[in-house]
Amino acid sequence: MASSSGSGTSSGSSGFQNSGSEEDLQHLMDQRKRKRMISNRESARRSRMRKQKHIDDLMAQVAELRKENNQIITSMNVTTQQYLNVEAENSVLRAQVAELSHRLQSLNEIIEFLNVCTGGLAAEGSYGFGESADGFLNNYWNHLYLNQQQPLMPSANMLHY
Repeated sequence: MASSSGSGTSSGSSGFQNSGSEEDLQHLMDQRKRKRMISNRESARRSRMRKQKHIDDLMAQVAELRKENNQIITSMNVTTQQYLNVEAENSVLRAQVAELSHRLQSLNEIIEFLNVCTGGLAAEGSYGFGESADGFLNNYWNHLYLNQQQPLMPSANMLHY
């Protein structure tokens, strides 16, 4: 029995060493696996953080671009309104120029008519019917003033230049 227990002990001891090596190897592999898992988790966490930071940066950029876009739209609307106001004012002024040009032409025709009728005496101040040129023109201007006391307003057909 002694020999069998001695050989059993030696084979048990060598079996213990074998299983110890396998356990050590398994333990070492488990440690490496755990380290890889921890490393992978940390890498994934860093990757998620980078992705979140990138998304946050993009969202901030979107907000800034929207703000800038709204400012541009507002500025464009103000400029468009100013343009329309200037265009309307220009149309009124064009109509007034046309009306004043017509009045000037009429006055020039009256002066030419007076010069023809008086034989050039209008330049001398007498029109042959007992009235001076100043008196005649004052009467004419008073007549125009009384009949035209409203401001010049363009008609619809005058606005299309």
